[in-house]
Amino acid sequence: MQLIILPQAPKKAKKKIEGGSNVFSMFEQTQIQEFKEAFTIMDQNRDGFIDKADLRDTFAALGRLNVKNEELEDMVKEAPGPINFTVFLTMFGEKLKGTDPEETILNAFKIFDPEGKGRIKADYIKEMLMTQADRFSQEEINQMFAAFPPDVSGNLDYKNLCYVITHGEEKD
Repeated sequence: MQLIILPQAPKKAKKKIEGGSNVFSMFEQTQIQEFKEAFTIMDQNRDGFIDKADLRDTFAALGRLNVKNEELEDMVKEAPGPINFTVFLTMFGEKLKGTDPEETILNAFKIFDPEGKGRIKADYIKEMLMTQADRFSQEEINQMFAAFPPDVSGNLDYKNLCYVITHGEEKD
């Protein structure tokens, strides 16, 4: 008896599905692929799990050689068990779960940008963040501007800031 395998039509990339219990439904297919690439880079010994040795090797590859054992242990302890790809993805899903959608964050910034230019004066946004609602501390302001420095005109590109908050990387 001969088994015949018929080719399947290519599957379309899934959009993320809100409220699904499956960790893979929390992300779009392209995001899952990016997480898989990151996991593969970190799984230095290619055994399908990330452990302390893999983390140490990853830090070394990034130029950080003197990572304390306790720090590595604390990282590994964040997982409920051995860190395979599904656990890795679940951990990122849990970290990102509280992030508002990009459109919501953009709309909050647009209040301060009536002309819709995508930029806000850094001094103005600093004043607003330190004096209104859930006030930022000076340290939080410093962290934000260190990660997203204003341009030479003193403007903050809030569209890029929102993209990075929700996607984890800058637009190309």
